[in-house]
Amino acid sequence: MSIIQDLVPVMDHIRENTGVFSDSMLKLAVEGMEGSQDNSVAFILKMVAFAAILISSVCGVAIPLVGKKHRFLGTDSNLFFTAKAFAAGVILATGFVHMLPGSTKKLTDPSLPKYLTNFPFSGFIAMMAALGTLVVDFVGTQYYERKQEKQNQKDRSDAEESGAIHIVGIHAHAAEHGHNHSQEQGDVREHSHAQAHGHWHSHSHSFGGEDEEGGVRHVVVSQVLELGIVSHSIIIGISLGVSESASTIRPLIIALSFHQFFEGFALGGCISQAQFNSLKSTIMAIFFAITTPLGIAIGVGASSSYDPHSPRALLVEGILNSVSSGILVYMALVDLIAADFLSKRMSCNTRLQVASYFALFFGAGLMSLIAIWA
Repeated sequence: MSIIQDLVPVMDHIRENTGVFSDSMLKLAVEGMEGSQDNSVAFILKMVAFAAILISSVCGVAIPLVGKKHRFLGTDSNLFFTAKAFAAGVILATGFVHMLPGSTKKLTDPSLPKYLTNFPFSGFIAMMAALGTLVVDFVGTQYYERKQEKQNQKDRSDAEESGAIHIVGIHAHAAEHGHNHSQEQGDVREHSHAQAHGHWHSHSHSFGGEDEEGGVRHVVVSQVLELGIVSHSIIIGISLGVSESASTIRPLIIALSFHQFFEGFALGGCISQAQFNSLKSTIMAIFFAITTPLGIAIGVGASSSYDPHSPRALLVEGILNSVSSGILVYMALVDLIAADFLSKRMSCNTRLQVASYFALFFGAGLMSLIAIWA
């Protein structure tokens, strides 16, 4: 603002001596210069936000994926378990404290028709989204379980067929040479049975060393959680991108970077536990990491024509925020918190219980506190 402050006395002097500038003209000129400078500062801050949020998202989602190769950051370590509890608290607070109140504010705006503002649509839509997530969770789990069972049956059938062919060959060899290969046949049968059993056993644990049902759950949870995170991340990015207030953007940079890092950590942990192949894990991680920066880019491009206070914008953002809230609350409570905190591992480890509960409440409280700025 120093340039503007230097120019104001000069313009004042010209006005007093020449009468060229009226008071209203001087005021408009100063406001125009201030607005122009604020817009340029806001644009620079948006670029900083773009880079900061992208880096924090990449780091958050990458740590569990890369760390699974190291013992202290592996998905079966206590450190990972505790950090995941913290991330679950962050996601829960995002749904309850950030998304739902924001949705309520937008869907009760006076500019909307009365029939929309007279009914608590934000809570209703969030509830239906949570129930819809339950249906998707159930259907997805059933689908992957059936798919896995068919694969297991095919593998057992192939192994048995291969073993039978091998035994027939041994019989033919014994008949041709007149040797007694009963012992060898017994060994072969035992070997083929062990091979078939071992082959089936390895596939039944193809989701990373856990039982088949647990592996399927991680596959479904990771995909549904990504859907919920991505749906609100794009809205967050657009809202930041269309903002022209530097004072509004500054605190959002830190708040959203923190938010994206721990959401990414929770998502990365679920992807890691699902034991996807490297290509699919990378695609899911990249898709999450670029969503908010993409939203910022869209917001910057549309800032000249986009009116965030128009009835249509309020309605669209309000509905999407409500849907995101319902998905995130369901995923946090059912698939992240309940699944881990009611597990046998938690009940048998008092130290892990204390650390995880502290991390959960601390994550939820810290993310709620950030609502003051974001």
